[in-house]
Amino acid sequence: MKQETQSFYEAAVGRAAERVAADLDRALDLQALAREAALSPLHFHRIFRGMLGETPLELHRRLRLERAASALASSEAPITDIAFSAGYETHESFTRAFREHYACSPTEFRRARHEGPTSCGRPPQIELAARSGIHFDAARAAVIPVRFEQEGANMDVTIKEMPELRVATVSHRGPYNRISEAFARLGQLAASARLFGPESAMLAIYHDDPETTPEPELRSDAAIVVSRDAKIPADMGELRLPAGRYACTTHVGPYERLGDAWARLMGEWLPKSGHRIADGMSYEIYRNTPMDVPRSELRTELYVPLTA
Repeated sequence: MKQETQSFYEAAVGRAAERVAADLDRALDLQALAREAALSPLHFHRIFRGMLGETPLELHRRLRLERAASALASSEAPITDIAFSAGYETHESFTRAFREHYACSPTEFRRARHEGPTSCGRPPQIELAARSGIHFDAARAAVIPVRFEQEGANMDVTIKEMPELRVATVSHRGPYNRISEAFARLGQLAASARLFGPESAMLAIYHDDPETTPEPELRSDAAIVVSRDAKIPADMGELRLPAGRYACTTHVGPYERLGDAWARLMGEWLPKSGHRIADGMSYEIYRNTPMDVPRSELRTELYVPLTA
């Protein structure tokens, strides 16, 4: 069972990576990639990133840059044309991105490749570092020896039977890193409505994939667990997080690194665990706050629904 589950995720991500590498001249249809992988966009994004070390969009951009570097090394095509082919609208934006990854301008890279080995022993290389082993190759368009080298199976993950959670929410629309604004509003409303109690817990629920949804349209909820008979005020929403089996891991440290924790859980631990993700909402529960402890001691539990 465990091997079958791992093979399912590896096959789905491998197929998606092949699609990305095979069509570098068009914008990615990330929704279509997720559908073909039989995963929601949010789960697909996290699993892909966790397994390969970069998102589909990051893979697409890197392969385009490697193709551009190959063109600089092997042709006399104008740099502006190469920039447009790589998806950049201006020579300047292409030069900035190229310098960031290759530590030199496109002109300098072309000159160094044409001059041959230097005192360093070899000309600048076209391939950029990638854990997956996927690189552009002019002879075969792209090489896809996808490597799934995970250490996430060593994560401390517990399978929990969670009860249904009734939560009062304040919706947030916009960048996920601004959800603190919704939590500030949640705290005010919950205090006025006397929703805080001994079993209260603060949660965040994320509904959209940040790669496929424009930042202004991202939907998330700041939430607090409330009792069955609590009266939720009209200016707050209500959600029921279903009871069931969940994978849970605890992230200790700053909230800014929660994205990496999600990537390891979804892309490294899950494929090797023998479990399959279920329909439903993943969520975070905050067990302390920056007002209580230093950032390095913040404890956040990550929950992912699993099939029975």
